[in-house]
Amino acid sequence: MTKNKDWFVSWFDTSYYHILYKHRDYSEGQAFLEKLITFLKLEKGDSVLDLGCGKGRHSIYLNSLGFKVIGADLSKNSIEYAKQFETETLQFEEHDMRNFFNSKFDVILNLFTSFGFFEDDAEDIAILLNIKNGLNPNGIAIIDFMNAKKVISTLVSEEELTIDGITFKMNRYVKNGFIIKEINFDADGKHHTYFEKVKSLDFAKINSYVNSIGFKIKFTFGNYQLEDFNEETSDRLILVLE
Repeated sequence: MTKNKDWFVSWFDTSYYHILYKHRDYSEGQAFLEKLITFLKLEKGDSVLDLGCGKGRHSIYLNSLGFKVIGADLSKNSIEYAKQFETETLQFEEHDMRNFFNSKFDVILNLFTSFGFFEDDAEDIAILLNIKNGLNPNGIAIIDFMNAKKVISTLVSEEELTIDGITFKMNRYVKNGFIIKEINFDADGKHHTYFEKVKSLDFAKINSYVNSIGFKIKFTFGNYQLEDFNEETSDRLILVLE
């Protein structure tokens, strides 16, 4: 049994996390970034912080498009892996997004629901404040979050996947304001239990966070095709902040 107040500290750093999600399709994410760059008229040479970058796949892609990129993530193992791809205009660093940034950026990205992990609202608000303070004048931030209302209405309560000889049994449920995925499996002679917990934040709640620190919502999208947000039907809640 794995217990940790900050569940992501232990789970994201395990090899099992990367096994479970090894077949993720990253092409949709790259297409989203291309659409976003075009829509926001971002310019080559702009400085970008990819906050919660994982192993750096999207940081590397953004850098290939001509941006100066820093990828930051809490996972030591992920950052150690990503560092093999560093160049003069692409750097990776281990960083807890609850801490201040030492640099300022033209664009800060927080993609694929890398937000809303904390029980105390003050910690989530502090992250947004760090993002705001980490922007250059006229800089923008993009928060890509799930549409919690639709996620809850379509929640698959039980799922089982076998990958690389490991059978992952997953249970999903809502408890104490969090959408929780409980992951059980046997590996290396042991039984393991991990949790993924993301706060069930609707648009009104996130908007209250944003307003509390003087951030402004410039655009709101409901999917990676940049279509309008609809709380009943949209897959994502994507905010462009300034």
